[in-house]
Parts: sequence; C-alpha cells; structure tokens
Amino acid sequence: MTSAWQIHPSAPYDQTTTDGIANLHLAKDIPKPSPSAKTALVRIRAAALNAREMMVISHVPFYLKHIPDLVPCADGAGVIEEVGAGSKWKVGDRVLLLFMTGWPEGDDSPDALGMKALGAGDVQGTLREYAVVDDENLLRAPEHLSLTETAAIPLAGGTSINVLFYGPTPVKRGTIVLTQGATVIATSSSDSKLAALKKLGATHVINYKTTPNWGSEVLRLTNGRGVDHVVDVAGSGSIEESLKATKQGGLISVVGALSRSKQVDIIPAVLVGGKTLRGVFGVRKDMMERLVDFVEKNKIHPQVAQVFKWEDAKSAFEALVAQNSIGKIVIEVG
Repeated sequence: MTSAWQIHPSAPYDQTTTDGIANLHLAKDIPKPSPSAKTALVRIRAAALNAREMMVISHVPFYLKHIPDLVPCADGAGVIEEVGAGSKWKVGDRVLLLFMTGWPEGDDSPDALGMKALGAGDVQGTLREYAVVDDENLLRAPEHLSLTETAAIPLAGGTSINVLFYGPTPVKRGTIVLTQGATVIATSSSDSKLAALKKLGATHVINYKTTPNWGSEVLRLTNGRGVDHVVDVAGSGSIEESLKATKQGGLISVVGALSRSKQVDIIPAVLVGGKTLRGVFGVRKDMMERLVDFVEKNKIHPQVAQVFKWEDAKSAFEALVAQNSIGKIVIEVG
C-alpha cells in the first residue's frame, strides 16, 4: 500500500487562515497503481506549495468544487519507476509533472472549461507517493536541479514565462517590470523579503505597508513615466496602485487574488491611460518546455525556503499561510 494526503469535505473556510488545514488527512491504504499503454508510473519525491492550495483545502466558494478525498498540490517531481507499453520514457528518468493540461499549443486563448489542473476539481494532485501519468504530461527535469528544486518551478515558473514572453508586449531589454515579488521594481510587506529581492537583482524595492501609496513611489523612481509592465498577485487590494504605477499604454498582468476582495473602479485608469489589463490563467505545454530550457540555459536555481518531511505536511501549509518564507515551500514525499 502507498500513502497520500487527502482533503476531507467541509464547510468553506477563509483561505487566509489556517482553519482549512484541519481538512487534511494522511491516507496510508492506497493501492499502488500500474501504468497502461503510453503512460508511466512516477514515484513522486517532492511536492511544492502554491497560494491556491489553501483555496483548495479550504473549499472556498469561488474556486472549483472538488471530488471527495482529493489529493492537493499542483507542483511535483519524481522518478519513473515503471512504464506502460509504448511509453517514450524509461525507468530512472527524472521528471516534473505538467500541472495543467487541455490548452492546445498554438491557441492563444486558454479554454477555461477544457483545461484541467492537478490537485483541483476531479484531478488528483502531487501530494501522493505514486501517480500514473500520460507520457505527454511529463517533462524531463532540468539536469542541474535536485528533485526538490525541480518541484519548485512548475506553476510559478510556467506562469512567469507566460507573463513575460507570451502576453501582448513580451519583455525585451530595457523593459521595466514591477513585481509583487529588463529593470525590476519589487514590492513586499516585509523588509527582510525586500532585502532578499535586492540581493537577487531587483533594482528598486518598496515596502507597501510603510508606503501604502506605492504607485506614486514607482512614478517617482521612474521620473513620472511609470513602468512598462506590472505583475499583480494581490488582485483588488492592489490593482489601483498597480494601474497608477503603469505607464501610459502599459500592461498589467493579474496572476493572483491574494488580498481580501473589495469593490474598486478601475475603468477611468484603464480607459484614459490606454492600459491593458491581462488575466493570466494557466500555461501551455510549450511554455513549460521553454521554462525547462530557460532554467537549464541560465543555470537557475529556484529559491527554496523550507523543506518539510512527509508526516509534517500540515506544518508546511501553516508556513504557507504565515507568508514568512522567502521562496518556495516543499514537502518531501513518502
């Protein structure tokens, strides 16, 4: 028998609290699966957490409804242990799991109904020891990365590739990008995180708690011009400042909704400013392939903040809610 962390049904919880973590339980009586034709059995070795995981385990109303005993987590990496007939993989291959399927290559518009993501809805996630995966839903792990590091890159890295290179104005030399996380201006509520971001290469850093009108500070730093591209992870709680910080005709990519919802009127800033607001939803396989190539070519090592043992998975989710980590939180599987 194998084991997996699963989610119990419950009433909705606030995903910004730790209440939903009580829904997690470790099942130890799951039969080991066997691969069929053109699939591979992956022994998952590491799973990484993303903010959406708390939405899933907390059963937030605006997110997908989930099957009973869903296994959470979208990010994972492991080793091929067995292959089915006609599989292109071989035993011992190091792989990462493609966390999203159903968006055909060459199609610029994601199919919200046809796309499926690991660890949500009716698709089991990566917080389990074994998974049978279709050949086409696996990618080779970057050669220079450990499996712990490899598990940290799929969702965040794939989204970044989508944001920077596949939008209406792809990043090029000289582009000024503002992240809540080219010339980079980074924002955070933590001075220690800002120091780390500065060390990682950010040109300017802004603490949005001590500088709540940080859009004006960005304008000051750019001599009144504004940045070319803002990557907004907070949603309604930050979108007004993001628009203020963006130049005339600039781009705002919305990749998350971490702040509490509130009503805002963004139409004047979008219309008069000629600004483009782009919701970034999911990635295609070719974006993930580009991510792996980009990481390998530039010998990038993702920032891994904390690594938790299998039995301590709940503590990993508590660390995710605390938001004190600089980098990804990873769970060693099994």
